[in-house]
Amino acid sequence: MARKLRLGGMALSNGVLVHGPSAWACAIRTDEGELKVASGRKRLLAPGIQQPILRGPLRLAEAFAMIPDLRRQLPEARLPFERPSVLAATVASAATVQVVRRSPKLGATARELLSGALSLAPAMLALRGGELAAYHGAEHVSIGTYEHGELRAKEHERCGSHLIGPLLAASAVGNALAARAPAHLRGPARTASSVGAVGVAVEVFAWMTKHPRHPLARALAKPGHELQHRIATAEPTPEQLEVAEAALAACLELEHDVDRPGS
Repeated sequence: MARKLRLGGMALSNGVLVHGPSAWACAIRTDEGELKVASGRKRLLAPGIQQPILRGPLRLAEAFAMIPDLRRQLPEARLPFERPSVLAATVASAATVQVVRRSPKLGATARELLSGALSLAPAMLALRGGELAAYHGAEHVSIGTYEHGELRAKEHERCGSHLIGPLLAASAVGNALAARAPAHLRGPARTASSVGAVGVAVEVFAWMTKHPRHPLARALAKPGHELQHRIATAEPTPEQLEVAEAALAACLELEHDVDRPGS
């Protein structure tokens, strides 16, 4: 029996991307109803990096490093943040965050927490538009069913939504500290705090997945699960599940090719 791999994924507006330790695959449904699949090897391999704090940002970079290959092979693929309404919300959110951070009526921690919450607005808008939420659900069902060996729900225990709580808290603390730096160092300090916040949030998330029954892990996972259940996912159609399963199968085929002698 083939060993089970730890997989990740990303929903697109018209399909699903699945990635494993060394390979990725994407399946989409075109406007004409055709199912198209593309796959490849990862250019950047973050799983080998074991240094705490660095692992999180490198895994994020690994995910983005797949996008150019995906766009070359599947130009019809529609990424979540490509819609004009989402781009407009991103610009508006960034401007609002700057206003909040300059507000003298709010304390430093309150400013950073509110800024972090406002920065999530574009992502929430993207998830609620078109078929993205349903493809997000299809991604979770296909990967969860593979991992657990039984049909799973549209919510997944390793969804990135579970990072939101730890990330907001870490970002608020980091940016509050960066604000105390000398004026000429605040820009680099904010950049460093943002990278560090991602690293801290990923480490907290990793602890949560290793100790799912711990009361603190359950408390930290609750907001992410509710976000998935109520906003970020929708029940997929059989056609959308077919797309997700095609991406999963193509990714696993490449991953298992690596394990075969002579590969």
